Amino acid sequence: MSDSSKESLISLKHIRKAYPGCVANDDISIRIGHGEIHALLGENGAGKSTLVKIIYGVVKADEGSIEFEGSPVQIKNPAYARSLGIAMVFQHFSLFDSLTVAQNITLGMDEKIDPEKLSERIVEVSNRYGLPLDPERHVYTLSVGERQRIEIIRCLLQNPKLLIMDEPTSVLTPQEVDKLFETLHRLSDEGMAILYISHKLDEIKALCENATILRHGEKIDSVVVADQTPASLAGLMMGEELKLADHAATSSVGEVRLRVHNLNIAAESALGISLRNINFEVRGGEIVGLAGVAGNGQDELLKALNGELRSESESIIIEGSAVGQMGPNERRVFGLVSVPEKRLGHGAVPGMSLVDNAFLTANLRLGLTKLGLINYPKTVEYAQSVIEQFDVRTPDEDVSADSLSGGNLQKFIVGREINQLPELIVVAQPTWGVDAGAAQSIRAALRALANQGTAVLVISQDLDELIEMSDRIGAICAGKVSQLFPIDEMNSEKIGLLMAGVEL
Repeated sequence: MSDSSKESLISLKHIRKAYPGCVANDDISIRIGHGEIHALLGENGAGKSTLVKIIYGVVKADEGSIEFEGSPVQIKNPAYARSLGIAMVFQHFSLFDSLTVAQNITLGMDEKIDPEKLSERIVEVSNRYGLPLDPERHVYTLSVGERQRIEIIRCLLQNPKLLIMDEPTSVLTPQEVDKLFETLHRLSDEGMAILYISHKLDEIKALCENATILRHGEKIDSVVVADQTPASLAGLMMGEELKLADHAATSSVGEVRLRVHNLNIAAESALGISLRNINFEVRGGEIVGLAGVAGNGQDELLKALNGELRSESESIIIEGSAVGQMGPNERRVFGLVSVPEKRLGHGAVPGMSLVDNAFLTANLRLGLTKLGLINYPKTVEYAQSVIEQFDVRTPDEDVSADSLSGGNLQKFIVGREINQLPELIVVAQPTWGVDAGAAQSIRAALRALANQGTAVLVISQDLDELIEMSDRIGAICAGKVSQLFPIDEMNSEKIGLLMAGVEL
């Protein structure tokens, strides 16, 4: 059990929060000390998001109490949380691309400040903590890592005592992660407490002192991280030992199912990335991984492959047929399914039920219409099978997509495509925001597809994931795809060079 000797900053006692049909938090008590880096762990749907929303004043607890610096408080809204000294960096950034760094930070401040003085403070604080920012730069010109700096600096300008971070490294390069950890350790040394949420257990080991584990809305344990291994932490989260999936390469690779030949597509806007002379193949029975820092053409490539962007007819060949001028539905008939990086609004329609979202992509391949009408019982059965097989935590299949946690929605979207048993699947960020157990299940399902003869293309920023999964691997940089290499010839350093555009 964890027993931090640091003086208590915040204490949560017997917190309970229930929604119709679901108890999100049930009798949870946590104590975090000044300067402590404390991990909050749990599978998707374990109650982490609800708990931090209660701390930050977004959600009001039904029962329980909170003490901050020894005094009882009722955190009625985020503005009050910030006035106490609580700040939060959300997983999804809230930034306006067309505005400057300083303008974006101004929008998040509770008090007015002279623009010139604000710019000076941004430079001072960002340089002090090794996160340099130019206040006059427009957000659309910044990398994902630099955009995250804006969110962190916006918090630090308000001199918080507790900083909550939700999956902060999910879109960062290894180098950016190292820099972020240096900053967090420095903040901790200066007395700031940090509540850190991540599914990456190696990061928890490297960064955090103590961890609280939630499961099905209940607190399972609080532990000293140094006394645990990533496997033991995963076991506490899941209630069972994490079983590593067998990612051995398929014994026999089949025919080419996807051939990309001289693919060139101009950027749709000044903020987009042009695809330039892309050439590669993916065969049935293999998993090909494409690494890359965010914003190097991954989204454009996926859209080009799934038919959202059109190209020269012969530039994309699926199952021997030229499909460059075909749309998404026509390509699905030829055997292609895809999972985009953006869940809500791209992978799923937010306000539609899981049943309706299942119908949208599975209709053509599974024949979910009859005489022009939706075969609703068959569609419901399909949605239920995805929910059951991929352990999607949801009251039922009729809830809207936007009511699910990010990880559970990801499991549903990936499962919806995998269960169509395609000839070719293109997946972007397959396990982004998904807990350790579910991530292994998704990887195992993709490997099982490959073993059945499906061609699998995985586009991801998670190098460890790609190294674990892929039979061949390459990288995308500035809209160009590198040569693909057998995975046994590669390591993180070599892939990093490919991500930087260096030819090996």
